[in-house]
Amino acid sequence: MSIIIVGVGNADFAAMEFLDGDSRVLRSHTGEEAARDIVQFVPFRDFRNAPKETLAKAVLAELPQQVVQYFKHQNLPPINSAPA
Repeated sequence: MSIIIVGVGNADFAAMEFLDGDSRVLRSHTGEEAARDIVQFVPFRDFRNAPKETLAKAVLAELPQQVVQYFKHQNLPPINSAPA
């Protein structure tokens, strides 16, 4: 599972940025490390005047890496897709 959060408005999004574990490994209240980063947070206000494609790119930026991390964590090798 990957979670994408888009912050709308001028609220304080510190809690959402905390969940986006880009700069550190998240830990549970018992100290257990998260197996992988599954959250991408993007504040909409940063893209208010930008082209729609820029917001889409930022929102989806970490998704490929999250999928790869999941497959590695599950010890699932990539499927060799040969042309049909």
